[in-house]
Amino acid sequence: MRPEEAADRAVVAAIVALWDAAGLTRPWNDPVADIALASRGPDSTILIARRPDDAADPASAPGGVVPAATAHGGPILATAMVGHDGHRGWVYYLAVAPDAKGRGYGRAMMDAAEAWLRARGVPKVQLMVRRDNAAVLGFYDALGYGVDDVVVRSKRF
Repeated sequence: MRPEEAADRAVVAAIVALWDAAGLTRPWNDPVADIALASRGPDSTILIARRPDDAADPASAPGGVVPAATAHGGPILATAMVGHDGHRGWVYYLAVAPDAKGRGYGRAMMDAAEAWLRARGVPKVQLMVRRDNAAVLGFYDALGYGVDDVVVRSKRF
């Protein structure tokens, strides 16, 4: 996502609305600031899948996942924020619209995020899931993601 896309209030509002609907936002994380930060440099982006303008059904081809800067078409069906530090890739805000769930968009977004990281020579990808989110843990298990023996620590400022 380029900075001018992050400045597009309609695109940002649609992304945040999807993240809200998916239960991904938290009061201590400003999603608009996260979008702006992800769009500032070459080491992160937001991938978007949209319903084609001429498709009435969200079951239409879950391909078509592109960086937000080049995403055109109908309503946003899915997103993933992806970035890296040079060694580890991270995926955040994987979200699928409620009317598009179970149709391959989550898998397509993860495939696109992994491809984006591989294209930049990043050797591994990580993500965080809340412990009580059993459905999402099962989704990542099915994609081959394992649990690492690490503790994630954080500090807010």
